[in-house]
Amino acid sequence: MRATPILDPDAKVYVAGHRGLVGSAIWRLLAGEGFTRLIGRTHDQLDLTNRGQVFDFFESTAPDVVVLAAAKVGGIMANSTYPADFLSQNLQIQTNVLDAALEIRVPRVLFLGSSCIYPKFAEQPIREDSLLTGLLEPTNDAYAIAKIAGILHVQAVRRQYGLPWISAMPTNLYGPEDNFSADGSHLLPALIRRYTTAAENGDPYVINWGSGTPRRELLHVDDMARACLHLLERFDGPQQVNVGTGEDHTVAELAQMVADAVGYSGETRWDNERPDGTPRKVLDVSTLKNSGWRPSTSIVDGIAETVEWFRQHKAVVRT
Repeated sequence: MRATPILDPDAKVYVAGHRGLVGSAIWRLLAGEGFTRLIGRTHDQLDLTNRGQVFDFFESTAPDVVVLAAAKVGGIMANSTYPADFLSQNLQIQTNVLDAALEIRVPRVLFLGSSCIYPKFAEQPIREDSLLTGLLEPTNDAYAIAKIAGILHVQAVRRQYGLPWISAMPTNLYGPEDNFSADGSHLLPALIRRYTTAAENGDPYVINWGSGTPRRELLHVDDMARACLHLLERFDGPQQVNVGTGEDHTVAELAQMVADAVGYSGETRWDNERPDGTPRKVLDVSTLKNSGWRPSTSIVDGIAETVEWFRQHKAVVRT
């Protein structure tokens, strides 16, 4: 970690994807910290896959800081069904935003990726230097390749132009504004929707994908937002930084935590015909922790808060 200037609250900060899970959390944090010139655009206002629109937007707004949290995301089903869409759209979004930021020499850019960039059978916990050392998990390899390209894009800009751009790779995230849809949700929101529906309907059992044995690490999105601000103000280096808790649980354990938070007392069954995905995925977060950052939300409290948020917003949430 090398110290960088503390961000000026008067700086113009563009949060790409400010309505999504991560972007909305970063927006809430920055607004709460007194940043007064936040810039956000919805998809209807700015199509990030449209190169001309993106370049015009950067020329007219001239942000001082860019947080690239916009992406096409989804769970195992979506990634397996639409790999070409995940590869193409994410490459377009990243390339357009990073090229436009370079065109006007934005001083500070934070690119956000995903822990799926690492090999399927990487040594656990997964270190940052495990990148590109093995084969990817087939169910989300197209998305992973796009994110790897983003990391290399940031590194290339640093080498060629000397700009202090950085990348962060979060573990599995959850929290307010998540995608709870049947086709597009990730692990935790899928479990929350499934158990909440079962409890409301009085269903005697819930069927989850896979065996329940894979292990997953989860991080509350508000902790992720705090880590992003921490990195923007304290880190300047070419290697991506892992962001997580460094602790994991089996999918079966996570399912039980959700059932307890929902108040569901029925049976949980497992569909072994469905894919498990990567057998274990927990990040080595020593780089971030050695800089003084720690997550502050426990998994039990975070799940309970997210269940309550889902219940309050169920009528309008992405389902």
